[in-house]
Amino acid sequence: MEEWKEYQEKNRERFLNEMMELLRIPSVSAKSEHKADMIKCAEAVKQSFLNSGADKAEVMQTDGFPVVYAEKIIDKNKPTVLVYGHYDVQPAEPLELWHSKPFEPVIKDGKVYARGSADDKGQFFMHLKALETMVKTNTMATNMKFIIEGEEEVGSPNLGKFVEQNKELLKADVILISDSSMLSMDTPSLDIGVRGLSYIEVEVTGAERDLHSGTYGGAVANPITILAKMIAGCHDENNHVTIPGFYDDVVDVPEKERALMAQAPFDENEYKKEIGIKELWGEKGYTTNERTGMRPTLEVNGIWGGYQGEGAKTVLPSKATAKISARLVPNQSSEKMTQLLINYFTGIAPSSVTVKAFEHHGGEPYLTPIGSKGYKAATRAIETTFGKTPVPVRGGGSIPISTILEKELGIKIIFMGFGLDSDNLHSPNEKYGIANFNKGIETIPYFHKYFAESTEL
Repeated sequence: MEEWKEYQEKNRERFLNEMMELLRIPSVSAKSEHKADMIKCAEAVKQSFLNSGADKAEVMQTDGFPVVYAEKIIDKNKPTVLVYGHYDVQPAEPLELWHSKPFEPVIKDGKVYARGSADDKGQFFMHLKALETMVKTNTMATNMKFIIEGEEEVGSPNLGKFVEQNKELLKADVILISDSSMLSMDTPSLDIGVRGLSYIEVEVTGAERDLHSGTYGGAVANPITILAKMIAGCHDENNHVTIPGFYDDVVDVPEKERALMAQAPFDENEYKKEIGIKELWGEKGYTTNERTGMRPTLEVNGIWGGYQGEGAKTVLPSKATAKISARLVPNQSSEKMTQLLINYFTGIAPSSVTVKAFEHHGGEPYLTPIGSKGYKAATRAIETTFGKTPVPVRGGGSIPISTILEKELGIKIIFMGFGLDSDNLHSPNEKYGIANFNKGIETIPYFHKYFAESTEL
């Protein structure tokens, strides 16, 4: 469709600048100090939809931060695609590790450096600009609806209720999400699923106050030592999780699918160099790509206790705390896993300390059928713009709302992300390639074209 490319080429610089304006708003949902920024960002997203040709766009309230809903209906007899994304971003800390200010976008080496550039403002903005392209060139093949939420980075606690209350409004034939990555621009890929998440916090308490380590050391349990032992015992010498029941519900991936996933090129030395490590670490018997996509994992996300100020202070701390998460694979339940983890950490604690454990949030794993019309349309779209058939992969991250969307709306989800694993998601110096951004805007209209054709057969 030459009219698409011509319009996109003429407006490429403007598209980028508009996306960067959105990145300047510090819409951090996890921090109450950014409440006003969240509202400002939602309003900005609404206006961007209206400017791009949506018939309707509104900021809709939830019990937390609002959802932005937009639509462009061309023909009720045409299929409808529901696009999901999120305008909230992760906290930017530690700020000292950023090369530039996280909410002042900088272009360097063909990439936009800013918090939210790849996760997920840059990626959902591709759909917004694809909408504009199709509206302005009069080439829309489907109806389009958009649901852009503001709480994905804190587990989407209120979106399920919103979806349940707005089923008719959100009625569609397929859900399209760009909140994931592809292997590379040379080797495009499509996620056929994402892992679930179980996230808890564990607090170990010894004495009622910090104690003098000389007077009491050796006589009173040190909570940091106890917590460290508890965590260290969670993996064996093969890096296999030792918590009883952890793997009970895991379904082995068929060899055919493992073979398809193995087609993805992987340079171990480049992988290590990119993240600055000397050796890889993981569960014995699986490749790196399998460990990060189709196997469940247990990780410590944060740990603290005792004196952490400048200089020395010889104390035996009263408390030690850790944040611990498990990534889950299909057939595992986040509710069941959360209770398993809580029971485990409270159950193995020695009587010399008190242990409290509680849930932060969780989400279920999701798997997309390769044979669905939506997946086939996404495959054809990528083949058209990249000139290559995408490799099916399983994403390592989590999109908690996925199973809720399918359950409430009764339709399948297609993950068509254009970011890269090296984009530093949730880390300092998050970035998003301008070429990726442009390629997404180029590819998305083809998805709508091919999906419409497949449903009309």
